[in-house]
Parts: sequence; structure tokens; C-alpha cells
Amino acid sequence: MQTRKLDARKRIALVAHDNKKSDLIEWATYNKAVLSKHRLYATGTTGSLLENALDLSITKFFSGPLGGDQQVGAKIAEGKIDVLIFFWDTMEAQPHDPDVKALLRVAVTYNIPVACDRATADFLLTSPLMHEDYEAILPDYSLYTKRKI
Repeated sequence: MQTRKLDARKRIALVAHDNKKSDLIEWATYNKAVLSKHRLYATGTTGSLLENALDLSITKFFSGPLGGDQQVGAKIAEGKIDVLIFFWDTMEAQPHDPDVKALLRVAVTYNIPVACDRATADFLLTSPLMHEDYEAILPDYSLYTKRKI
């Protein structure tokens, strides 16, 4: 069984669809003290808005529709993002829905905590596990990689 260590200081990716950006900004402002103890990453516009609102350094990727979701997914696959907080607008069709689905899929594939709404983000951020080292179990996908073509 393989594991991946998530340090006490987590690497958190923050993503929000346009109609959810203000909700994420409000949530992040309320939780600024806790978020400041972690390393923050975000997709383009969301990252700029968060950086201004929180006065914290945030590593920014491209805007979601321009590949930012895919950049976050790649960092998850590389083991360089520990937590995904994605305020997802489920009521509005997104032009980059396949990228959104791929991002959520890779987060689940690599067994990282994911919050897609404010309530789950609250539970996640207040969990004692958020503030200590944690050994995440990596699923065994060897059967998928050994399939014969």
C-alpha cells in the first residue's frame, strides 16, 4: 500500500466559477487566519481576487477556461497540491465542463480532500487533520496499468 504524506502546512488550491467567486472570497476572508497557515494556489481571476481580499501571497495558474483547471489537476497528479476547494456553480453550464470533470476526477484519483461547497469547505478547514501531518493512502491502480491491449 502506497501513501503520500500531507504536511501540517497544506498546499490548498482554491477555484471558483464566476457566480461563486464572491462566495469564495467571503469564505476565505472569514477563514483568513487559518488559510494564512497554509500555501495557497488558485486559478487566474480567482487568485487575483483572493490575493487582493486577503493580502496573502497566492500562486496563480491560468484562468480556468484557459487551462488553469488542467494546471491544478497536473499539480495534484504530481503530488504538489494537497487539498482542493472548488466553489462549483452547478446551476450554470460552463464552457469548460470537461476540464472541471477532469479536475474533480484527478482529485478523487489521487485521494485528496475536495470541497465543492461552503459547508464542506467549513468542515474540511476545521478538521484536526487539516492542521497536522497526514498519510493519505494512494489507491492501487496497477491493474489498470497492466491491462493488455
